[in-house]
Amino acid sequence: MAQTTPPNTDDPGLEVRTCFVRHRNALLARAAFGDMFVDYYLHLSANAIRVEPAHDAIFKRALAAFTLHCASRPWNELIAWTINFQEPLVNVFLVGDNETGAVAGRVFAENVKEGPENLFYADVVRGQQPKRRSAVAFEGDDPFRAAEKFYTQSEQRGARYFQLGEEEFALLSEHPDCDLGWFQGLDAGDVRGLDQHETLAPLEQRIYRWHCGCNQSRMMEVLAPTMKVDPEALFAGDPKVEIRCPRCGARHLITREALEAFVAQR
Repeated sequence: MAQTTPPNTDDPGLEVRTCFVRHRNALLARAAFGDMFVDYYLHLSANAIRVEPAHDAIFKRALAAFTLHCASRPWNELIAWTINFQEPLVNVFLVGDNETGAVAGRVFAENVKEGPENLFYADVVRGQQPKRRSAVAFEGDDPFRAAEKFYTQSEQRGARYFQLGEEEFALLSEHPDCDLGWFQGLDAGDVRGLDQHETLAPLEQRIYRWHCGCNQSRMMEVLAPTMKVDPEALFAGDPKVEIRCPRCGARHLITREALEAFVAQR
């Protein structure tokens, strides 16, 4: 997984607050995602990307779950999720860089592989360590339940996601000696008023922004191998070719002249 470039710091970004619930031994991450959802829709509009309403609803919940997960992880992690749903048949991809606070992703609704079960893939690179991948099967079409299954099976600790408002979400995850009876008995109302009934110790305030970092150079790196082997098939007589970023779906136009110069320099 390639690291992202830093996002535009003029954007105030999404603030995710984490707290430790004392005496219950659980970590709470919470944020209101309205501004990030706006940035996501601006990205779709700018790149003429159309997402089916059902897929859009899945993606937004997945984006919230993913960002809260990132905020609960170490600063030096680069994280990616790929969530394969069989009904509806769609893949959701998400990527986040905790060092820059950049998150991005896209929906894949075409040429999705059919299989006997839904699959959740998580890739993590921490610092200079090798990439680690885990995969779990899950049921249903809710990204929250998929992520919770990932926590139970791969992280080997419990996690619960809650929708607290129209665009506000929370993640509560187990730590050692967690009060499991309390943890499993909570509902959204309980979590919404958690500060009134429990002792919360603030930990961090992290800022996340919708940002991929894709650019012409990275897209030319993708096209270079084909350009070397069969440039005529790649351009089909046109002076330029359109390529979509595999991470966020952004539209890039690459001229043949620019790609020829790029390949010649390699």
